[in-house]
Amino acid sequence: MNVLTEDTNDTTAKPVISGSNLVKHFPVRSKGVIRRKIGDVHAVCDVSLDIAANETLALVGESGCGKSTTARLMMNLISPTSGSVFYQDKDLTKLSRKKMQPIRRDMQLVFQDPFASLNPRMTVFEIIAEPLRIHNLFKDGGRERVNYLLQRVGMNPEHRNRYPHEFSGGQRQRIGVARALALEPRVLMLDEPVSALDVSIQAGVINMLEELQEELGLSYLFVSHDLSVVRHIANRVAVMYLGKIVEQGTTEQLFAGAAHPYTQALMSAIPLPDPQLERSRERIVLTGDVPNPSKPPSGCRFRTRCPKFQELGDSDKQRCIEELPVLRSDHPGQTLAACHFAEPHRLF
Repeated sequence: MNVLTEDTNDTTAKPVISGSNLVKHFPVRSKGVIRRKIGDVHAVCDVSLDIAANETLALVGESGCGKSTTARLMMNLISPTSGSVFYQDKDLTKLSRKKMQPIRRDMQLVFQDPFASLNPRMTVFEIIAEPLRIHNLFKDGGRERVNYLLQRVGMNPEHRNRYPHEFSGGQRQRIGVARALALEPRVLMLDEPVSALDVSIQAGVINMLEELQEELGLSYLFVSHDLSVVRHIANRVAVMYLGKIVEQGTTEQLFAGAAHPYTQALMSAIPLPDPQLERSRERIVLTGDVPNPSKPPSGCRFRTRCPKFQELGDSDKQRCIEELPVLRSDHPGQTLAACHFAEPHRLF
């Protein structure tokens, strides 16, 4: 389980869903008729996450860092190479597909692309009613439930017989949320739900998600690369780099003083609305490419791009090369950071 301080979370509260030491490797195969395994892509490496009731945990990082894979592991949509996921005292990774089906009602997804995730040959009514039919719940007030859900996400129930292409991107995402809520879930996995939307539309969808969480007591796993959106919606943030969590804490702690160099670089890229502050602010530009996930660097995985690593002495550099950093905090009330030389730094 991930280590938490009293300031980052209430350790006495039992999490709704908990992932422990999750690892996921995807095989790399050779080309040709006989495709032999020649290696593994280390997508997720020893990740532990807890999500409490009525909480939003944001998973943040660059594209390809393992965010979506981690989220799918937490929802038991893909099997881990090792590790476990507990929900209601059950290890989901050990359940058969039949035993997993009733639990699926409690865990639903909202995808990144609001058009590709909706069947273009089905009406909005059929799309939202589909999960009710699968779980044999449609006969018990299904039509009324669909109309209520459309109204609840800000859509006109009279448009239920239209097709997805007849709606805007923001409206399609609201339809996706309505479908996810059809079975009255407890946990929603939101895979970059506003990244494909205009900024003005993003605000409306985010506000709707916050209202639904407060009304229904939902727990969110919010996958995103946009820290400005995360700052608005998340209670806690976990920052990923190359398959590992490099920093974790409350949103307030993170924005008050991120300790990991990678998080500091991400935060320095957040645009500021004040032109004068934007011109005078500190910028942290990362150099080099992200390492090959099939051959991650030894020790600290971020050292090949870390600006702090370049300033260290030879002995400290050797420590970064040889020793894997663990999540820890040297100061009460600060984030947990996987860096040997973590130092909180306020960028706002």
